[in-house]
Amino acid sequence: VQLQASGGGLVQAGGSLRLSCVASGRTFNNYVMGWFRQAPGKEREFVAVISRNSYSTYYRDSVKGRFTISRDNAKNTVYLQMNSLKPEDTAVYYCAAGLSLTTSATSYGYWGQGTLVTVSS
Repeated sequence: VQLQASGGGLVQAGGSLRLSCVASGRTFNNYVMGWFRQAPGKEREFVAVISRNSYSTYYRDSVKGRFTISRDNAKNTVYLQMNSLKPEDTAVYYCAAGLSLTTSATSYGYWGQGTLVTVSS
């Protein structure tokens, strides 16, 4: 499956952005979808994950209550709505597709190219 992420940009602290990731090539609803991020000089980290049918979602603690992951299987798209953004949210955000509902990046076999989110203070 091929993944194309978009929606990043520059935003002031407290602002919002919505990331999108469009999948192609294989049946989208066969995959668990996740969002990860990597800040400069840091390792890639889990942000959020959503199950195939949207029944289950999980978030890293630092984004709970601010970020919402969702998917539209009819549009082969997963979203990450990010509200109340903080400078520490600055990173390249990646979408990923996998077969297991997990927070481990190594379990995801397909990755998008990343989209940069910059939050200014």
